[in-house]
Amino acid sequence: MPDTALPSEPPPPASSSVGPPSPESQPGTPGPPGLESQPRLSRNILVTGATGYIGGRLVPRLVAAGHRVKVFVRSPQKLGAVPWREDVEIIRGDLDDAAALEQACQGIDVVYYLVHSMGGSSDFEKREAAMAHTVADACGKAGVARIVYLGGLHPQNVELSPHMRSRAAVGQILLEAKVDAMVLQAGVVIGSGSASFEMIRHLADVLPVMPAPRWVRNRIEPIAIRDVLYYLVAAASVPGRVNKSFDIGSREVMPYAQLMKIYALEAGLGNRLVFPFPLPVPRLAGYWVALVTPIPLSMSRPLVQSLQHDAVGGERGIDDYIRQPPGGPTGFRSAVRLALEKEKTGDVVTSWAGAGGFGPEADPLPSDPDWAGHTVYTDDRSRHYEVDPARMWKVIEGIGGRSGWYSLPLAWSIRGWMDKLVGGTGLTRGRRNPDRLSVGDSLDWWRVEKIDRGQLLLLRAEMRAPGRAWLEFSVQPDGTGSLYRQRAIFFPKGLSGRLYWLAVLPFHAFIFPAMSRNIAAEAQQRARERAPERGDD
Repeated sequence: MPDTALPSEPPPPASSSVGPPSPESQPGTPGPPGLESQPRLSRNILVTGATGYIGGRLVPRLVAAGHRVKVFVRSPQKLGAVPWREDVEIIRGDLDDAAALEQACQGIDVVYYLVHSMGGSSDFEKREAAMAHTVADACGKAGVARIVYLGGLHPQNVELSPHMRSRAAVGQILLEAKVDAMVLQAGVVIGSGSASFEMIRHLADVLPVMPAPRWVRNRIEPIAIRDVLYYLVAAASVPGRVNKSFDIGSREVMPYAQLMKIYALEAGLGNRLVFPFPLPVPRLAGYWVALVTPIPLSMSRPLVQSLQHDAVGGERGIDDYIRQPPGGPTGFRSAVRLALEKEKTGDVVTSWAGAGGFGPEADPLPSDPDWAGHTVYTDDRSRHYEVDPARMWKVIEGIGGRSGWYSLPLAWSIRGWMDKLVGGTGLTRGRRNPDRLSVGDSLDWWRVEKIDRGQLLLLRAEMRAPGRAWLEFSVQPDGTGSLYRQRAIFFPKGLSGRLYWLAVLPFHAFIFPAMSRNIAAEAQQRARERAPERGDD
């Protein structure tokens, strides 16, 4: 064992409970009673699930607390843009690979196990149990002192949903292993970008009057993401052998419907009328949530299933090991206020979508951080073409106006007239210069928002629509030709925006593939003709 191994004396009393460094406990200021007597040893820590919503926020806090951190990830490229990448050691591996995991655990004091599925396959419970056994065995063989796991609040002696049953089973597997474990159980996590918060937010945003499934009457104890992270960081420094599960929460308990009502008031939406609707089957309720929120069905269904019972802490034993957050647990109203402010300023560090990869409609790209916390629909197409990138770019920069949009002119014209009839700009503005574009130029019903000449063109729509829309074109060298990419991006506003997107999807199926092919064909035609191109001088 390394010399930073956790001490083996009995757990400290509540009056000397530990916690991560806080303003109250910095040198020169008095801390809570007994805290100054607890050494803050630097641990060697391995984090699994670092690309997820919780893990991506936990890692920099562990680093800031003075720990030496390694992350064990299947796809290191997902960490390419995170600001803490150079502060940790990144190990590529899969939790199914026992040998790789045991090697990664060598010299490690604390392992954070933050990986779990939302039930994407029929055998996910067996797979999660197998992974938990693999992690526990690897930790035992490597001499790890403690495993920290984040599970979910759940009642006892009831039939749990597959999702909650699996999380409870994983926690039990870790507690029965040879390695000491701290299993923290949290309910609805409130934070910018969290799936639970996004579900509450979009239900309240879209529907002033909400016919909701009957589980909205169930009692919930929410918890702010900052408090979840606080307890997780502190768990690394609790001395002695613990090997227990702990319920963590805000100590506020209310019906789920009340969560939505309070959110609406904090968001300035006014009162929301929520009444239970007889949707007894969780599967149907999952479809309903997927329809009116950005949460995909693959995630909404297990989330809804986990709400079929009360989610309230049944014990407060955590207070005997970790002091409460400074100022006490964060209240629900404060947590909502903090989350809304983060989303308003674009300071959303991680999101459920970025962590999961649920398809282009819901997955914000790492290069698009401002998408976090929003419903986003995209039509994303890319293809290799045997044409010079410079010639392809000439066609892209010359789009619109007299050149048109390279797909179904009649459909574009009809949409332009519809926009005119409702007071929009339509397609009649054309463009100032037939060949070159600059930021701020108007282009039919679009405006140039960004241009990296030769590489990328981003247009912002100024047509009338229940939401905000962009059209992005990019081209880059690809072997002997070009890699062309085209994205239509739509941020819907309320239910009307979602219905609008569904209404135009059939037209997108024809318009956007044709646009991609015809732009490439135009570039190829110009290459064959080898005619002087406008704007080359």
